[in-house]
Amino acid sequence: MNQSLATIKRWRMQIFAITWLAYAAFYFTRKAFSVAKLGIGEDPTFMLDKAAMANLDAIYLAAYAVGQFTWGMLADRFGPRVVVLGGLLISAVAAVVMGSYATFPIFATCMLVQGLAQSTGWAGLCKNIGSFFPAAQRGRVLGLWSSCYAFGGLVASPFAGWWAYTLVGTWHAAFFSSAAVVAAVAVLFFVLQRNKPEDVGLPAVEPEPQSMAPAGNLCSVWAPLREILRNRTVLTLGLAYFLLKPARYAILLWGPVIVFEQMPSVGKVGAAIIPTAFELAGLLGPIIIGLASDKLFGARRMPACVISLMLLTLTLAAFMAAMHTGNVVLVVGLLFVMGLTLYGPDSMISGAAAIDFGTAKAGATAAGFVNGCGSVGAVLGGLLPGYFDGVTVFIVFAGCALFSALVLLPHWNSRPATEASDVAPNTAMAIKPLRT
Repeated sequence: MNQSLATIKRWRMQIFAITWLAYAAFYFTRKAFSVAKLGIGEDPTFMLDKAAMANLDAIYLAAYAVGQFTWGMLADRFGPRVVVLGGLLISAVAAVVMGSYATFPIFATCMLVQGLAQSTGWAGLCKNIGSFFPAAQRGRVLGLWSSCYAFGGLVASPFAGWWAYTLVGTWHAAFFSSAAVVAAVAVLFFVLQRNKPEDVGLPAVEPEPQSMAPAGNLCSVWAPLREILRNRTVLTLGLAYFLLKPARYAILLWGPVIVFEQMPSVGKVGAAIIPTAFELAGLLGPIIIGLASDKLFGARRMPACVISLMLLTLTLAAFMAAMHTGNVVLVVGLLFVMGLTLYGPDSMISGAAAIDFGTAKAGATAAGFVNGCGSVGAVLGGLLPGYFDGVTVFIVFAGCALFSALVLLPHWNSRPATEASDVAPNTAMAIKPLRT
């Protein structure tokens, strides 16, 4: 028994580490183009104006949204190992091609491919974590795990920029260096990752529902999606995430521009640095909300999300007024609180809650569906600040956050159908000591 517990713990730590690293790695090739833009804009051999760059971003985001709805089903059918490993390798190849051939048609094709490859990560890796950790632990585990995308976003751009403009001196290196990181992580993923405990001789964490079609036929690919489309809680999560995601992407893509327009005295460098408070808080938000959902609310996901979204509504509504004061400390503080209260429910809705209510069999499909809904909203987050003034945009985002909280409120006491008490006796015995 002691040896079995040690084996379970070791595999949980290993799966946590390699999946965390894999999703963080995706951000290197995801943000390579944003770093390369700085050099492309000054490259006389590759005429690509801002409108063309924006169109390329739109191609990527649209492909990413489509992929979210698709890869989750395939990860449920074939396992995260095949789907995520393929995404990592294809993402690396697409980045190498973009660094090698500077033409708009090639860039457009690669951004399409990159969007589809990047979208393999979230649903498959969330399912991977959900397969090794029970629902009672999943909130805090996925909360800690979700720091991967905040970390990846913080590290990827400086890394690519350092290679491109300090070491090598050309924007092409942003793609090559990022591709090298992703390729290296793909090798580690192949060596260290396994889909589920049964693959290494351990008992399943949760029993799979019997209502699904048996594996081995085409219907089994679509069976999880049919289950999800009948699941009102998952549909509600999708709507809530659609409403939440625009604010995050608007700040990520337009934050420096918005700050510089409202506070020109900080300069361009200052305008680029100030929004990083939002991403720094993103490292803590998922951890705090994960702990709260498990420890304070007994593995209920909605209370922590609703409370966070209410606070987010207030910070979004106050943000433009704060910038008009010109007080940098106040603006940075609001951005930090905004990051805490946005990244927390962002990770919870698309991660632990989606996996919980999607169940063991359809967890990746649920995570993919919810994240796909959010990715559609992300496209709006990239577009709206370009067409409307900042005050209007943030009031709309505040309204969306409030409505997101309200649609989750009726599910305050919702719990997943599979609880720890439903686990097979031999599995429960193996898990129980890990909860102390």
